[in-house]
This record gives sequence, structure tokens and C-alpha cells, in this order.
Amino acid sequence: MELQAEESGIRLDVFLSEQLENISRSAAQKLLESGAVTLGGKPLRKQDKTVAGAAYAVVLPELREVSIEPKDLPLDVVYEDGDVLVLNKPKGVVVHPAPGHWDDTLVNALMFHCRNSLSGINGELRPGIVHRIDKDTSGLLIVAKNDFAHQALAEQLQDHSLSRTYVAIVKGGFREDEGTIDAPIGRHPIDRKKMAVTDRNSRPAVTHWRVLERFGPYTLVECRLETGRTHQIRVHMAHIHHPILGDTVYGSPKPELGQSSQCLHARALRFRHPRTGEEITVTCPMPEYFEAVLKKLRTQ
Repeated sequence: MELQAEESGIRLDVFLSEQLENISRSAAQKLLESGAVTLGGKPLRKQDKTVAGAAYAVVLPELREVSIEPKDLPLDVVYEDGDVLVLNKPKGVVVHPAPGHWDDTLVNALMFHCRNSLSGINGELRPGIVHRIDKDTSGLLIVAKNDFAHQALAEQLQDHSLSRTYVAIVKGGFREDEGTIDAPIGRHPIDRKKMAVTDRNSRPAVTHWRVLERFGPYTLVECRLETGRTHQIRVHMAHIHHPILGDTVYGSPKPELGQSSQCLHARALRFRHPRTGEEITVTCPMPEYFEAVLKKLRTQ
């Protein structure tokens, strides 16, 4: 594959880890050490720096075969037909296999539930998975049962016609009732495990928000994604100084109101059915943990 640098002076191992999904900086260094990254046919080293406009050739190793074991795990299916399945994911559940979570994920449960009926576009580790949702975010996730459905849904994600609406409890009060955050998101320049609003190696990101309920030091907001960057709502709300309650990565490092992970719930999805073209809207109620926090805030 080929990667083009937009700016000069970035170490190549950093550049590769930013541009290649699921490639850490150490993995990028191994690629460079093995001679898998070249410019004009010449192998490069990790300490080499990018040159704006240069096209780097990267040869990725073949993925090792991983056998995903179907497991009879509980699934909260909100909508299902022959092409599409929509799940209500609990907080704390990992979506797809990764180190430390090989056989207790949503994908393992989907393999059992759908048998051989899942799209293969995202590869063996992510069969059927159309879009991301964080481990500690609850709510709706759309799954494609075949490649035709996956391609159609992916196109809707790209042209922003697939609508995803979240609710979140954030810190602080708002003067306005609604607004839009239009700020590019990329890898954090210092902490590579985090994302940040930055102009460096970033992609456009737009979040529309509106106030649903005010609680003095906290606010219940609805957020509608126009784009779908990693951690987008969490990063954007922190950027405007309203981090999500319980988000110890982008907000307070200490738990608040008993929450040690973000109070963020994917409440609604609207999409065109890939086969019929019919507009489908799917919603789900707020989970118990979310309602418990709201009850506490309403009685303070």
C-alpha cells in the first residue's frame, strides 16, 4: 500500500502509527526494521523524517489466521432482517476480538447468533461490524449480514446519511441550547493512546449538540454525529470544556458521582435499508446505569 505525507519533519514510526489502523508505534518500528517501508525503492529507518508530498510504500505482513469461536452470549437485538441487525450493546462489552479479549466479545456472540451470515468486508476479526462503538459506551450498533448490505451502509456513513444520535451527561452548564462543534481530530501529539483536536495529521470532525436537561454543574445533552472519528464525542465535548461525566481519559482522572467510565449512550440510528431503500429508525431506552445517574442529579 502507499501512504502520502502531508507535512515534513514527522518521525516515520510516528507517521505510520497515525496512518495505519491498529498499528502501534512499536509495531511501526518493526515494519521499518524489517525493510517493509520504502521511498523510491530505498528502505527507511524509524528515525527518518517525513517529507511533505512524498509517497511511502508499505508492505504489511499477512494477518495470522485467528479462529473466532462462536459463543452463546446474550444479545439485545433491537432490529433484525435478512440483511441488517441492530444491537443494544451494554457498557463494558468489547465489540471485536483483540489482545486480552479473544472470546468474550460481541463478535463471538454474533458468530453464534448469525452462524455463517455476516459480511466479510472488515476481515475475520470484525465480521459484520460497520461502525465503531467504544467498550464503555452503551447503545446501538449496526451489523451487516452480507457484503452487499455492508457496502451500502458504509456508503451511507461516508455521505453522512446514516444518522447516529447519542445522549451524554457532561460537566458544566451551557448558555446556548444547541450548537455545532467543527474541529478536526487526530492522534494526540504527546499521548499516542488518545485522540485530540489538532491540525496535524487530522481528519474533519463535526458534532451537533443540543441541551436536553440542566442540573447546575452537569447537563444532559444529545449529540448527533456528522462524521465518525475515534472518540469523537468525548474529544469534542472535552474540547469545549464540557467533558463527559466519568470519562477519566478526556475529563477528570478521578471518578465522579460513582462513574469511572463515560456516561455516553447511542440512543438512535436512522438509515436507508440497503435492499429496499426504506428509511428505518431504531431507538433504545437509556440503560440502568444512566438512569441511576440522572435520578441522582434530579434529586440533588
